[in-house]
Amino acid sequence: MTAVVLVVEAAVLVFVHIVLGRTTENQSMSIAGMNPDVMSKATYALGACMGGFLLLCAVLLAVAAIRDRAPGAFARVVLVSAAVTHGVLGALVVGLVGWGAFAVMMLILCLLVLSMTLYGAKGAAGAGPAGGPGGADRAADDVQDTPPGPPLLGDFGDFKPTSP
Repeated sequence: MTAVVLVVEAAVLVFVHIVLGRTTENQSMSIAGMNPDVMSKATYALGACMGGFLLLCAVLLAVAAIRDRAPGAFARVVLVSAAVTHGVLGALVVGLVGWGAFAVMMLILCLLVLSMTLYGAKGAAGAGPAGGPGGADRAADDVQDTPPGPPLLGDFGDFKPTSP
């Protein structure tokens, strides 16, 4: 679901940047004496970079969904940076565009965070003793009838702990 939303967002952002770049090029707009050709090319480049980044995030999420495993370290860094970017853009867009755009940005942020946390919780649940080699046999051997005692304390010299 999140991958599909990111692909749609990438397409919309690329389209918006193409429109902005053509408008800048056709109107020969200049801000503070900057070259309009440079501004239009930079707008195209920014749209392509943003679209590529969002497509990369979508591919990483799709791969994690197909494998049914949590994303790796590189994928997590990319997805966290996408989530942070959506949070910052959501804070900016509320004043510039309105509450509707803010709601869309926060929805995408929530989907990104949900995608990462759901796989994180699933991976942590399977990381117990039953998840490794030996499986359930080893897990059955590790079951104890008595609760574990206090942790072993190191040599503290003359100092004694006040509670066990």
